[in-house]
Amino acid sequence: MALAHEAKGVGPVTIELTLPFAGAWQVRNSPADRVPSHGTTRFASAHAIDFVPVGGDERTAPLTWRSLLRPEPPERFPGFGRAIVSPVAGEVVGAHDGEPDHPAHRGLPSLGYALTQGRRAAAGWPALAGNHVLIRCEGGVVALCHLQRGSLTVTVGEQVRTGQPVGRCGNSGNSTEPHVHVQAIDRLPVEAAIAVPMTFGGRLPHNGEVVES
Repeated sequence: MALAHEAKGVGPVTIELTLPFAGAWQVRNSPADRVPSHGTTRFASAHAIDFVPVGGDERTAPLTWRSLLRPEPPERFPGFGRAIVSPVAGEVVGAHDGEPDHPAHRGLPSLGYALTQGRRAAAGWPALAGNHVLIRCEGGVVALCHLQRGSLTVTVGEQVRTGQPVGRCGNSGNSTEPHVHVQAIDRLPVEAAIAVPMTFGGRLPHNGEVVES
């Protein structure tokens, strides 16, 4: 089980996790570079981190003139459908499925998509997280978000082990391209929670870093 610990005089409790995937993934919106990592403290997301799956060239889907002008099918991205595993041992306390995997938005489409983010935030946590799994462990609750529709393999009340498959990488919820969003909170519901810092293998990777498990 991941351990929650507090360094003497250093800061708040931290949850130690393993990376929730295999292969190569690029770090985005890391709290190693700024807090709040996503520019907001809403929904206890101050210490959240994103991992974007990349191919053998350590890149996501190629950026073309077409992708700069139009939304793209999520299947075009190398990590869409990649397995997501539990980064911690614990109990599944939330499992939401059924949200569609919408097109990816880069270039000009991303600007229009950003204008609709307020609407999704007003709709609440499920609209932002998309398909997701919540796992209660020592020190808090870990959320894995934006999973592929119909891919969840766990149910509420189930005990999971570290490394156990829980779903697949998708593009549901508030997501501009297929990726997994990871955050830790101190309690449920998410709307009343406080963000909890995380480390992966004893460290927190920086933006742009490619990590492998």
